[in-house]
Amino acid sequence: MSSPMRTDATAQIAIPGIIGGVGPLAHIALERRLLAASARRGATGDRGHPVWILINATDIPDRTASLTDGSDRCARSLVHYGRVLAAAGAGFLVVPCNTAHAFHARVQAELAIPWLHLIDHTAAAIARRHPGIARVGVLATDGTLRAALYPRSLIDLGIATLAPSPGSALQREVMDAIYAAGWGIKASGVEITARARATVLRAVRWLEQRGAELVVAGCTELSAALEALASDTELPLPWLDPLEVIADVALDRAYGRAYGASPEARSLESRKASR
Repeated sequence: MSSPMRTDATAQIAIPGIIGGVGPLAHIALERRLLAASARRGATGDRGHPVWILINATDIPDRTASLTDGSDRCARSLVHYGRVLAAAGAGFLVVPCNTAHAFHARVQAELAIPWLHLIDHTAAAIARRHPGIARVGVLATDGTLRAALYPRSLIDLGIATLAPSPGSALQREVMDAIYAAGWGIKASGVEITARARATVLRAVRWLEQRGAELVVAGCTELSAALEALASDTELPLPWLDPLEVIADVALDRAYGRAYGASPEARSLESRKASR
């Protein structure tokens, strides 16, 4: 967790640009975490919180579907909205959708401002907060799992991952909890249905039974579900929310702390750059 620091409008040096709409709860959940993190750092009123720019880009094609069919439309849409936010004054981008980071390298190459990498920073936070951890459970969309986003980042830090296999009965249930009409988290507005909660809880128990020491919410909808479960249920594993991690990183960037300031994040960036 970042140390407390002064946060007022005059101290801000860069404006976050948020590509929202990628999941109905995605940017709402991120903004709540930005406000909470800002309050922890000392903000006590409107002017103590940072300025940010949000675009509710609900017309971005589904990320998992785009990976499955090999379409370039999702990446092109992310480039478009990244440029819109840059033109509006954003100094860097935050995208709350985990699966969108499968397109990170392709999109970043066409942008003039940096896109903070949610997965890399989450991996660095795991290593920093849980020294000695050996195995992390990941609940995510088929797209995130097939793109191996978390294994690629965590293996560089010596941490193994465990997740249901795409196509397995359990993973189909997880996907239904995210997408299913009527009761899935994307379809149910701001409420997490009892059926979705029960499905996610079963998946967490499955990870715990197979040796996971921590579960990562590798999808914004699952962040919302695990947050709801943790508030009224004894989860069998501790969980980590990538949105909470990236909110702190975004505030560091907005107020002038070095991007990727932790040793873990620096190590991860240098290893990826050498590939």
